[in-house]
Amino acid sequence: MVRYTLALLAAPIVLAVAPMQMAAAQQVSDDLHRVNAYIRAVKSMTAAFTQTDRNGQVLSGTLTLKQPGKIRFQYQDDVPLLIIGDGHALTMIDYEVRQVQRWPIGNSPLGALLDPDRDLSKYGKIIPSGDPEILMVEARDPKRPEYGIITMIFKRNAQAPAGLELYGWVALDSQNNRTSIRLSGQRYGVAVADSVFRWRDPRPKGRPGR
Repeated sequence: MVRYTLALLAAPIVLAVAPMQMAAAQQVSDDLHRVNAYIRAVKSMTAAFTQTDRNGQVLSGTLTLKQPGKIRFQYQDDVPLLIIGDGHALTMIDYEVRQVQRWPIGNSPLGALLDPDRDLSKYGKIIPSGDPEILMVEARDPKRPEYGIITMIFKRNAQAPAGLELYGWVALDSQNNRTSIRLSGQRYGVAVADSVFRWRDPRPKGRPGR
């Protein structure tokens, strides 16, 4: 009889926890959909960026984005690097050593940010930030771990697309190279010509170009 009474007393607590769990799950689903909505809403963007690598080296420059799949990292004047996404591939050009590296956008952690058709609910998860105004989403393809991981960081901002402002991201590639990007001065819906995403090939003539 005592055991039965205790079970009855505990029942309301169990019943109370279930709605809380359901509400939390719904919030996670809503946040993932909100991030999807942000990526689809931002047709173009410019921003200043600060990049920090795993060795603590800090570089800065200007980011230009145009969906789908186009992005440009223009580094500060004394850094002879350029990274271009042309809608199909990401290309890193090192003008100092005349080297060009190229790989499909989908094989990069940045693919989560540059493909509006991808559904984050299938390969993304919310990471607790400890701040209700900060939304963090980790995206990875469990079937393709070599593509790396990106954790996108958003600030809630009612004036920004879908109520979010992209604050930056942390990318981790398959070689465990960690790169952090922080954005500032974001401008949305700016006119961006496709020519912005072209690049000059520094390699000797006769080599494959763009």
